[in-house]
Amino acid sequence: MHRAEFERQLTTLIQKGYPEMAGMTAEEFRKSLVPLQPLAEALPIQEDEQQEGLIPFVLVVKGDWFDGEKAMQAIERKKKAGFSVMDAEEIRRFTPIESIEIPTGMAYLMTGIDTGNETLNITPNDAMPILLEQQRSPLTLEEGIALITHFPDRVKKNNGFSLLGSRCGDRRVTAMWISENKPKLGWCWAGNPHTWLGSASCQARLDEKKP
Repeated sequence: MHRAEFERQLTTLIQKGYPEMAGMTAEEFRKSLVPLQPLAEALPIQEDEQQEGLIPFVLVVKGDWFDGEKAMQAIERKKKAGFSVMDAEEIRRFTPIESIEIPTGMAYLMTGIDTGNETLNITPNDAMPILLEQQRSPLTLEEGIALITHFPDRVKKNNGFSLLGSRCGDRRVTAMWISENKPKLGWCWAGNPHTWLGSASCQARLDEKKP
């Protein structure tokens, strides 16, 4: 089950142009990410994997290796392309917060993803301690892009999600939601609640050196 899902996600990245953005051939790109496959296969099958909002794993390419604006435009949900209100340069300004340890390789597996249904209408500032108490980690901006690249239907008209794991030094928090029926990467203020925005989180981040 997880082997087939890993292959689906890897193929999706290749089809979306990630090798070209990374300056690699499709074969070079595949060889770079295939070492993560055993980690996906080793993940236990959870009974709640089919539960709404929960995803076993997502294959994440680190932000240094792709153009965030182009990546959003490559996302397709119900035949509508995604878009970003920020250009590639501004997207790069949002970097992981200090409490998040990102694996060192080009890509990694993010596991146990929750899109934040339980934190709808809770400000990002107030959602953070809730996630930490649950021993979960907030998603970074590139993890949010990866999530809806592989699972575009998980961002919904009345249920988007904030990405608390990336900040750029001001009061903004980036988020994914639906605008004009299209997946949108935008931002909101960290102190403002929205009935249609939760806060996405994950259980762990794995690479081939840290199973």
